[in-house]
Amino acid sequence: MTVRRCCAGVGLAEMLVALVLGMLVALASAAMLASANGDFLVQGASARLNDGGRYALALLGQALRQAGYADPADPAGGGPPSAEEGAAIAGLDACSVSPTGPGLAAALPAAVNGSDALAVRFGGSGSGAGDGSVTDCAGFAVGARAQGWSIFYVARGDDGEAELRCKYRADSGGWRADAVVRGVDSFQVLYGLDTDTPGDGMANRFLNATAIDALDAALEPHGETAAERALDRSRRSHWHRVVTVRVALLLHGEAGMRDGARPLRYALFGDAYAAADPGTRIDEVALPAPLRARPRRLFETAVTVRNGGGP
Repeated sequence: MTVRRCCAGVGLAEMLVALVLGMLVALASAAMLASANGDFLVQGASARLNDGGRYALALLGQALRQAGYADPADPAGGGPPSAEEGAAIAGLDACSVSPTGPGLAAALPAAVNGSDALAVRFGGSGSGAGDGSVTDCAGFAVGARAQGWSIFYVARGDDGEAELRCKYRADSGGWRADAVVRGVDSFQVLYGLDTDTPGDGMANRFLNATAIDALDAALEPHGETAAERALDRSRRSHWHRVVTVRVALLLHGEAGMRDGARPLRYALFGDAYAAADPGTRIDEVALPAPLRARPRRLFETAVTVRNGGGP
């Protein structure tokens, strides 16, 4: 007896349906992969932006807390700046500085969005090159017989990107500057003055550097010679009365992480701060077109400083 077997294949219609279903699954998988990759990129850019801001604030806070430090174990050391040399805290409004010039003396008017400059002076600790417990903003140890500097300002890198820089005095005696964080829209500083007599260590007024310099200019210096009058003005400077420093740093992230459909405005010290202070209010509409759609974060801190008190 002959047994007949029926063989059935896949028809053209079934094959086309299978191909379409496979393509749909592949397209859905590709869309999910692209979405996941986009989320990963956004998360990474946001993390880098937050890490940069936190690192900058940590470095600024460390430098400010060292202002006016003197090594108690070495009273004959360099120590903090004396009243005649100037205060342990100093600053400039809407200025950049030369990376190789001394201190804040080589001020440059080309500030990025009115960004400020902040200088901190302090004594070191330990013999020779220092024991590492006191460092400048670049991380180099400062010895007790030396005087350390940490100067923060904003300048543009070789690619045009604005960056917060740390300026310090090198072992050779010259000055150098290194980048701390890139993508800076504005760096602003306010100084809290203890105006009580005698001082109680609490800030009564917050002013920018220009306002403090105006108070110094109104002082009537004493002395018979120009040198004596300059020394008296330095000794009585209102910079000695700075007991708190407020810092605000506005950073932007990488391109393509935000659509930028709605331009934003940032008040670096809040809407209540109404002084005519360039850079404390940033409007994205006024920024260059490539920067308007960048994600932004505002970082702020306030640090109580050791500044010797005012006269």
